[in-house]
Amino acid sequence: MPGWLVTLSWAFVLAGLLTAAIVWVDVRAHPQRMKIMNVVWPVTALYFPLAGWWIYKALGRPQAVDAPARRGNHAHWKSTFLSATHCGSGCVLGDVIAAPVVYLAGWTLLGERLYADYAASFTVAYAFGIAFQYFPLRAMGESSPAKALKDAIKADTLSLVAFEVGMFAWMAVVYFVLLRQQRPEPSSMTFWFMMQIAMVLGFITTYPANWLLVKWGIKRGM
Repeated sequence: MPGWLVTLSWAFVLAGLLTAAIVWVDVRAHPQRMKIMNVVWPVTALYFPLAGWWIYKALGRPQAVDAPARRGNHAHWKSTFLSATHCGSGCVLGDVIAAPVVYLAGWTLLGERLYADYAASFTVAYAFGIAFQYFPLRAMGESSPAKALKDAIKADTLSLVAFEVGMFAWMAVVYFVLLRQQRPEPSSMTFWFMMQIAMVLGFITTYPANWLLVKWGIKRGM
């Protein structure tokens, strides 16, 4: 693995962890009105090193319980952005959990570990994504358990698939093209740096899906 890439990987991954820690501390001091966002913002900061703090300050802090009440609704792009972070966090948690498990277990699918990563990551991410939608719906008391689950599936399926498309596509490029001779494993910082890039690309591909879901009223703007 090129030395410059290893150094760059350490810098970005540590910056992501530091940004997430700073956001987490601030969220503890200024909890969000929507409780699930107390998890979403630190997770978002993991794959948006440094920029994650600015994004949180601009869009997250105004949603804190101790923030001045805002008038009117968010602009559509802001509601979409917040919805995309919500979806992205479920995907990120799924991938962060599944990738090491697949690696340690030595699982493969069709002869490739990457495909096993895809299957496990999607399954765990989907579970997190549905949960991230379901529990806020239930907390608002607007739905029965069955309806809340149905609405959560409708709201999160397309956005989650769109996120994973961007993420999986980048990891395929890394695995089969860019670092084919020295494929990074979850035990290396280079793997997690590649995952950070994949997560940003996943966010980009899920944004249009969330824009449509919010516009159509399938997913509630935040």
